Amino acid sequence: MSVKAQKQNNYFESVKFKKKMGQSIVLIVLIAGSLLILSPIWWMIATSLKDMKEIMTYPPTFIPKEWHWENYLTTLEKGPFLKYTMNTLFITSLVVLGNVFANSFIAYGFAKIQFKGRNVLFGIVLATMMIPGFVTLIPQYVLYAKLGWLNTYLPLILPAFFGSAFFIFLLRQFFLTIPNELIEAAKIDGANHLIIWWKIFVPLSKPAIATVAILSFNGAWNDFLGPLLFINDESLFTLQLGLQVFKGQNDTQWNFLMAGSIMVLLPVIMLFFFFQRYFIEGMNLTAGSKG
Repeated sequence: MSVKAQKQNNYFESVKFKKKMGQSIVLIVLIAGSLLILSPIWWMIATSLKDMKEIMTYPPTFIPKEWHWENYLTTLEKGPFLKYTMNTLFITSLVVLGNVFANSFIAYGFAKIQFKGRNVLFGIVLATMMIPGFVTLIPQYVLYAKLGWLNTYLPLILPAFFGSAFFIFLLRQFFLTIPNELIEAAKIDGANHLIIWWKIFVPLSKPAIATVAILSFNGAWNDFLGPLLFINDESLFTLQLGLQVFKGQNDTQWNFLMAGSIMVLLPVIMLFFFFQRYFIEGMNLTAGSKG
């Protein structure tokens, strides 16, 4: 082998080695970051499987010495978590339904229907995102009190059917990537905007709609402030309020409290893992669109 060929071979091997080293460093950093983020969840799981004596020992144990799986059954027996779960599922399902249909319909209008003042109106909708939610709490409470909606689920469900600025923006950006030729072809066949939205845009927008559904589910499932303000009857409590009541009634038995928290957290994690492909695709396409 000539000297020149040897130098080229050494150069390529050096580049290949540096590339592998770079990939290894990135992988190590990602694994370390993942372990750091997941460590609180593992601490919750480990605490839920200990007895109170081991929880109070110092230094704390990262892995339970004895695994008390019965803590989960005891937690279910100590509080009406099944009732709380059904209440939360009822609210969450309707909130997801409202957010998906209302926001996709409004976003279709802003993206594909030409009307006077469209851009100004859309700018006003986006401007509402800059208003802190705590500023509107008192006016909302007064309004719902006058309507007689306190101690019902209406204040938690109905706002989802009137649109959310963030979800409207997200879906509008996705709809802008769909060609207008599809609308023109559908109009030639006699379809109106309602049919075009339902038959064409909704099926083509599964990634964006899945993103809205996941974010809606997460927000409604983990909502604590809304139920705390508007619900007084314990039979109507959600899981978040139920956990707070459970904490007060049981002198903060951390193993049972963590077991309840894990059961509340599990549906959100499962939902993301099952639909993460649509979620990531929807966010990528939305971020990359213009309009």
